[in-house]
Amino acid sequence: MKIYMSDIRKANMCSRGTRAFFLARGWDFQEFLKNGLDEEFFIKTDDAMALQVVEVARNGRKQ
Repeated sequence: MKIYMSDIRKANMCSRGTRAFFLARGWDFQEFLKNGLDEEFFIKTDDAMALQVVEVARNGRKQ
């Protein structure tokens, strides 16, 4: 499943922090804004906030 900026916002996280998170990992933030990013990228970070976003996205959408 893809994660979108709307999922980040539903998890009550800001774009500034998200941009910094992407920059620290060398991920393309603008590409993410346009097309989303597969949840596996977030899961592999093992970052608590990233995992929270995945959980919010999964709970908010029917698969």
